[in-house]
Order: sequence, then structure tokens, then C-alpha cells
Amino acid sequence: NIGVKRGHHSFCEGPDELSSQGVCGCCGPLRPRYKRLVDNIFPEDPKDGLSKSDMEKLTFYAVSAPEKLDRIGAYLAERLSRDVVRHRYGYVVIAMEALDQLLMACHSQSIKPFVESFLQMVAKLLESQEPDLQVLGTNSFVKFANIEEDTPSYHRRYDFFVSQFSAMCHSTHENPETRTRIRVAGIKGLQGVVRKTVNDELQAIIWEPQHMDKLIPSMLFNMQDAEDLDRVGHPGTPSGPEMDGEENPAALAESCFRELLGRAAYGNMNNAVRPVLVHLDNHRLWDPNEFAVSCFRIIMYSIQAQHSHHVIQQVLGHLDSHNKNTPRMRAGIVQVLLETVAIAAKGSVGPTVLEVFNTLLKHLRMSVDFELGDSSRRNSSTSLSSSGRVKESEERIVQNAIIQTIGFFGGNLPDYQRAEVMMFIMGKVPVYGAPCHTLDTGTKRIQTMLLSSLIMVTSGFKSKTMAAALPAPFLDPLFSISLMEDSELRQLVLEILHNIIDRHDNRAKLRGIRIIPNVAALKIKREKISKQDVGFMKKHGQQLYRHIYLGCKEEDNGHKNFELLFTTLAVLTIELANEEVVVDLIRLALALQDMALVNEENMPMVIRCSIMALVAAYLNFLSQMIANPPFCQHVSKVIEMRNLEAPHLLPEHIFREKCPLPSSLEKEDSSLYFQTVDLAECLVGPGYNAERLSTPYVPQVTDEDRLTRRKSFVDTISLQVDFTPNSLPDKVCLNIFSIDSGSMKRKYTTGLEEQEKEKRRQVMEKFQKAPFEEIAAHCESKVYQNLPPPSPSGVVSISAGHAQHQSIPVYEMKFPDLCVY
Repeated sequence: NIGVKRGHHSFCEGPDELSSQGVCGCCGPLRPRYKRLVDNIFPEDPKDGLSKSDMEKLTFYAVSAPEKLDRIGAYLAERLSRDVVRHRYGYVVIAMEALDQLLMACHSQSIKPFVESFLQMVAKLLESQEPDLQVLGTNSFVKFANIEEDTPSYHRRYDFFVSQFSAMCHSTHENPETRTRIRVAGIKGLQGVVRKTVNDELQAIIWEPQHMDKLIPSMLFNMQDAEDLDRVGHPGTPSGPEMDGEENPAALAESCFRELLGRAAYGNMNNAVRPVLVHLDNHRLWDPNEFAVSCFRIIMYSIQAQHSHHVIQQVLGHLDSHNKNTPRMRAGIVQVLLETVAIAAKGSVGPTVLEVFNTLLKHLRMSVDFELGDSSRRNSSTSLSSSGRVKESEERIVQNAIIQTIGFFGGNLPDYQRAEVMMFIMGKVPVYGAPCHTLDTGTKRIQTMLLSSLIMVTSGFKSKTMAAALPAPFLDPLFSISLMEDSELRQLVLEILHNIIDRHDNRAKLRGIRIIPNVAALKIKREKISKQDVGFMKKHGQQLYRHIYLGCKEEDNGHKNFELLFTTLAVLTIELANEEVVVDLIRLALALQDMALVNEENMPMVIRCSIMALVAAYLNFLSQMIANPPFCQHVSKVIEMRNLEAPHLLPEHIFREKCPLPSSLEKEDSSLYFQTVDLAECLVGPGYNAERLSTPYVPQVTDEDRLTRRKSFVDTISLQVDFTPNSLPDKVCLNIFSIDSGSMKRKYTTGLEEQEKEKRRQVMEKFQKAPFEEIAAHCESKVYQNLPPPSPSGVVSISAGHAQHQSIPVYEMKFPDLCVY
């Protein structure tokens, strides 16, 4: 009897189905049991679905005889291939359902050959052009990916699945719903590959570039379509968005992207980040850069904190490789860098802190060069192009983005790293006397931007001691910039000082230069000055006073400059003023008043009146801070007189837009000015050395005067006349001017003698009346500079045929008179 099975499934399809005991291979009783069990699970009508009872028998057989799993899998694969070719998709679905159940039920060592057959069937479905079959194969693969195998596989590779699932992620099917289904299936498949491979050390090949170059762009491509798919949530949040169902490709792709990055090990970060940068380049997503920013937010929040510096290095390298691209593209990359460092600064950034700043400063310089180069070419051209002006403004966008990144990154660093960054940035600021940019305009631009970034870095900086916050290598170049002929640079320097000195955040209460009626109502926060800060003021106090003094008389000073100068004096009083410093600050204020009255610098009247207003505002503040009633009474009396007779000497009036100015300031009106004698009498008592007020404050002369554009008195009167008569026409030589050489010599000699007398008089007066600290600060670098090295031998050494400096015995040295006791 020939046993005819249900439907068409009993007929032999090849010689491999022949029984070893007879030629009637089509006879049911002679077929292997596993084949009969497999055939029985298929109903006559595929609409009836998988036969559950027969499937239970097949499952029991597979569990009882696991060595038969490979044959069961091979036979199922054979049937599925035949049904796919014959378009019998109902039986294909049944075959895959049976495979899934067998996978879930069997966990023995013999399952590995069965898995190979299973993966062949999945690949067969994915290769078909039917969306339903592709989705079916993907779903089966995902179920397989969720199975944890007992032992690793040494030979299994997933290259085909990575390629096929990636292709499905880029589906362009004409039906939108079908296209979405295919893309979702592709993303799920990639997610399955990731889960199956990233935890398997033998499958580390998945992190190689050829696979990452397919995985990452496929996810980003679907995330990029979020707007069209009505996406829910925002990609930049640390916890991730909530998916709008499993059929949202964008949300599903983001979830897979986060999972992949979260599993990335130390050595795999570069391969995971590089395809992101390439994708953003290929799709021109740096301008606008909203998607790029959201991608790197996802990256920074998904990876382990100790790997953050890898991402920063990748972005920095990408910025270097695009240093000649359009300004907007560079600005987009810098803004992405801002987002990465903003997140990394809260955790660990590793050794890349100074590397970040060095790269940003390099690109800042390049951007300025590009801007100035375009500007100079436009100026040399006869016509101005609108495109050139647009490019210049776009370079400003790049520069502002770099400054913002520098400031934000530095502002989020710990204090010890922030101090290093402050020194590093200050070392990049060009100053007079040092090699700087050839273009003055470019130098000013660099100075302005670097100082602006320093303001952001120093914001919120709290140092326990001023010596640690303002070391000499930082303070000296900062003060050199404060002497330059640019009001904006001087404002930036003062704001940096405020950020560092004001450790109790009192600036907001002092905002605006004014006569404060009740300082106590401001609730100023202060602490007793420490010994370290006392030492700092003894060492650098004269330097601070000098720069305040010189900064007040600049002709381009505006309202903001005087506001910042007032705040500087007030903050110094709050944070660093003991009794000695208070006396020095009063001397400084009186010196400013005298400078405005005498007007040796020929300052404009508005500057003179502004200085007077600054002195009044500060002495009013100081008198209430030291709580000295006689002092307060004298200051209030002068202010009342000014209100009545000279309102232009008060800040509330002089800084108005149209304040009437006097033709001159009369020194005889003593009631309008603060008197040294009266203030000294008010300070008589314990703690204050009132006698020092009788010594006028004179700013010390330093090497900065030589390095800056300022001219000393000697430089001003020195005159060199050097011309050749043959180089000029005869008539010009005869008629330009007539010089009596004898009279000129007499006048010049007389001028030098008067100058020498005046210089001697000033030196004598200074050393008689000036405080010791001021004298020491002035003479420290000049006393021993011309003395030869002492040596008891007094011999001349010969080296390489040249006589070296001759040392003389100490007892034969000639010391300056001031050093002899």
C-alpha cells in the first residue's frame, strides 16, 4: 500500500528521500520518522495554520533526540525553499513558525547545526522581493537573537545580515506604509545583530569599519526622517525619547543607536563615531546643524563617561580636516563640539582639556585670518561685493561659536583645571613687546575674543587666595593689555578682574556708578582678609593701583569704563582691604582728583568731570564701608556742595547724555573737593596710618611703559633730525626754516639741565615721603642690576680665547648710596 499523505507533501522530490530498504521512497511507512513528523505539521489548507498537536510531537522528538535536529532543520529548509520558489507563502509562514518553536524549545549543544539551517532559511526570506517575507524573516531572526546560547560560535558570521538589514533600512518602496514596515524590520534586524554579537568576544568583528559603515548610517538615515514620521520626544535628553509604538522607524532607530553606543568598549569608540561624522558630511547636515547636535547629545549620553574624550578627539580631528570649508560648516562643527564638551565637562574629559583649547584657539586665529584676508582683498578692489560682506559676517559666526565653546567648557571645569586653562589662554593673547600678529586689526580681534572667552572661563571662579588666582605670569600680561588705547579691551580686562577678585558675588549689588545713600542696605558679603591676601596686596597692590590710575585718564573712556573702574575699587575694598590698603586706596582717589584738577595730560573736560564723579562715588562707598562717622560727614558735605554748585562732578549728572560742562575746574573752590588734611584728621586713631595721606600717590614706572605705546617724558622731548640736503630741492632746503645752531644748543642744554633738576627733586621727595613698600617695589629690579658678581679671587677667566666678565672682591665694590648703611 502506498501511503498517500495529506495534500502534496507525501511525494518524493529527489533521490535523497529514498529508503535504504526499498525502492518505494514515496511510501509513508518507509520514510524517516523526522520527515514524517515534519510533514504532519503542515495542514492540507495553509489557512488552517500550524497543527499544534503534530508540532508538539515534533518538538518532543527533537528534545528527546537532539542529534536529529540538524536533519530536521535541513529538511525544513528544503521544504521552505521549495515553497518560496512556488510562491506558497502560507506554508512558508508555517515552516518559520515551526522553526521558531524548535529554537525556543531546544538548548543543547546539537542546536548549532540546526541554527545554520535556520539562518539559511532567514537569508532566503530576506533575499526575496516580497515585503511580507522580508518582515517574516526579520521577526524570526529577532527571536533567535534573543536566545542566549550556552557556548560561543567559532565560525558563524553575520556579514550578510548586516548588509541586508541595512539595505532594508533604506527602503524606497512606493507605498509609504510598506516602506515603513520594511524600514522598521531592517532596524529590528540590525538591533538583533547588535544584541547577538556585541556581547560575544568571538564576534568582535562587528565593530570593524566595514560593518559600522553600514550599521550607523542606516540608523541615522531613519532618525533623520523624524519630522516626516511625527516623532514623539526629543533626541537630546539623557533618558531618551518614548517610542510612538514599535512602528516608528525614527524612535526605533534611535533606541538601537543608543543600545549600540552603550555597548561600545574603549577600543571601539573611534569606529562607532567616525561613520556619524561621515554621514553628516555626506548629507550636508552641519548647516543647519540641529540634527548633528541631537546625534552627539545621544552619543554623549549613551556612552560610558570615561570614553567621552574619544568623542571630543574625533570631533576636533574632524574640525581640523575641514579647516578650509565654508564658515557655516565650521561653525556647525564647533557648535557640536560645544555640546559634547558641555556634557563631558560634567564627567571625565581625560587628557584632552588643553588639546581642546589649543585646537579651538588655532581655528580662531585661522578664522580671523580668513576674515581679514577677505577684507583686505575687498578694500583693494574697486567694488565691494555683497558676498564678501556675507562671508565676513559668517566668519564672525565661527568666531563667536569658538568663544562660546571655550568659555562654556572652561566654566564647567574644576577650579584646579580652570586655573591652568586661564594661564593657557592668557599665554595665547598677543601683547606689546611679544611677537604678535602682523595686522593690528587682527591682533585687536584676537585680543578681544580671547579676553571674552577668559571672562566666561573666570565666571564663577572661586579661589581661596588671590596669589593662586592671579599669579604674576597671568597678571602681568593682563595689565599690559589694560594700558592699550582701546576702551573695549580695557573693559574686558576689568571684567576679568571682577570675576576673579569678587569671591562673594557682590558685583550685582554694585552695578552702576552712583552715590549710594545706604551701603548697609546692599547687604554686602565679606570676610576678614587672610594673611595670604595681605601678602598679595603688599606684592601686587602698587601694580593694581597704577593700572587703575592710568586707566582713568584715557580719552576714549566712556560711561561703562567708569562703571567698571568704580566696581573694581569697590571689590578691592570688600575683598582685599585691610587698614593699610584702605589708606592706599584713599591716596589713589586723591591722586585721581589732583590729576583731574591739574590736567597735565590735557584731558577733555568730560573725562576730568567723570574722574571727579568716580572719586566721589568711591569715597562715599568707602566711608560707609569703614564706618568712620567723621569721614562720612566730610564726604557727604562735599557731595552736598556739588549737588548745589557743581552737579557735573557727580555720577548722576555727568553720565547723562546732555550734561552741561564747565569751561574749567577752579581749584580754589575747596568746598567742592575732598581735602587731604580733613581726611587725614578723620582717620586719626587706632589702625590707620593717617600720616601717609600727606604723601601724594605717584604711580611707579615699570617696563610696561616701554612695551606699550606710552611715551615717557624723556622720549617726548628727545628729537633727532636726520636728513640730507641733497635729498631735497635747493629752494626747499633754503626756505623751509632757519635754525641758529647756537641758540638751539643752548635751549637743548638748558632743557636737559632743568629736566635733571626736576628729576632729582622728585627722587628726593619720593624717598623722603613715600612708604617703604612703594620704594621697595620701585627699586627692587634696579638696585643690583649693574653690579658685577662678587668673587674673592678677583681674577679674569679666559674661555675660548675671550675674556669673561671680571669679578672683583666685595670690599672693593661701589654700592649705590641708598644701599650703604
